[in-house]
Amino acid sequence: MTPPIRVLLVDDQELIRLGFRLVLEAEADVSVVGEAADGDEAVRAVAAHAPDVVLMDIRMPRTDGIAATRSIVAAYPATRVLVLTTFDLDEYAVGALDAGASGFLLKDAQRSELTAAIRAVHRGDAVLAPSVTRRLIDRLHAAPPAAPHPSSSDDPTTELTDREREVFVAIAQGMNNAEIAHHLYLSESTVKTHVGRVLAKIGARDRVHAVILAHRHRLVDASAPLPSDGDGWSAI
Repeated sequence: MTPPIRVLLVDDQELIRLGFRLVLEAEADVSVVGEAADGDEAVRAVAAHAPDVVLMDIRMPRTDGIAATRSIVAAYPATRVLVLTTFDLDEYAVGALDAGASGFLLKDAQRSELTAAIRAVHRGDAVLAPSVTRRLIDRLHAAPPAAPHPSSSDDPTTELTDREREVFVAIAQGMNNAEIAHHLYLSESTVKTHVGRVLAKIGARDRVHAVILAHRHRLVDASAPLPSDGDGWSAI
C-alpha cells in the first residue's frame, strides 16, 4: 500500500489550520504530520517531521512564508512547498514561487482543488492561479535578456536531445503530460519518462522551476496563452 502524503500546515491563524486539518484528514491518502504558526516554526517542523508537502501561508509574523520557503527548499529539497494567499493579486505569491515554492493556491479554494493541488505538487506537477503564472513570466521577460550565445554552463538545454527540448518547451507553455502527449504524438508514459529526464538534465526541482528556467532563457514566447484545466487554474 502506498504511504499517505505527509503534510505540514503553516498558518498564523489556528482556526484556518484546524479547517485544513479537518479537510485533509478525511482523505485516505493524506496525513497531517504537524502544524506551525510562523516561518521559523515551519523550518523547525520540517526538520522534525520530514513532510512531503508544506501548505505554507505567506503573511505571518516574524518570518514570513517567502523566507521560510527559501530556507526549506534549500535545506530539504525533497519537501515541496505549496503556498497560500488570500488574494490572487498578492505579489508575495510570486515572490514565494521565485523562492522555490512548487505551487500556488488561494485560501478560498474548493476542497477538491486543495486536495488535487497537494497531490499534484507531491508528484512533481503544479497547479497555479493563471494570473500569478502570468506575472511571474512577465517578470522574467522584463529582466535583461541573456547573452545571445550563452556558454554551455549557462544554457539549460545543452544536454537535451531534440525530443527532450520539445518536451521542455511544452512544459514551459503550461502543458500537462496528457497535452504534451497529444501535441507530440507520444504516449503519456513516454512523456512522463521524457519529463523526468528533462528535469534531471536542466537541474530543475519540479515543473514550476522548469517553467522559470525556460522563460528566463527566452525559450518560449511570453505572450503565449497559458492552458487551463477548466477550473480556472493553469495546469503545469
